[in-house]
Amino acid sequence: MSKLKVKKGDTVLVISGKDKGKSGEIVTVYPKNNRVILRGLNIAKRHTAQSQASQGGIIDKELSIHVSNVSHIDPKDNKATRIGYRFLDDGRKVRVAKRSGDLID
Repeated sequence: MSKLKVKKGDTVLVISGKDKGKSGEIVTVYPKNNRVILRGLNIAKRHTAQSQASQGGIIDKELSIHVSNVSHIDPKDNKATRIGYRFLDDGRKVRVAKRSGDLID
């Protein structure tokens, strides 16, 4: 299991798949599977039976995307960038955008 460089709340750009070119916010991260769920992207229809908690029918559901198919968005120019790490003077380890060098955390 490798460490993911994205986390919940990050804005990412989809670089592969049916939603290529769209950006969205990460809602859930599954580090064991290397997958993320993005708000409003990779939506599929699911047929569900009625239960006490929810109405049945055809429901739109956000499916997960592999983390290799998303790229972090640079805060300076809103383009895709890679993520690096840097230690600040006070000893904290923070994420930085490789494209511009800006802090992400």
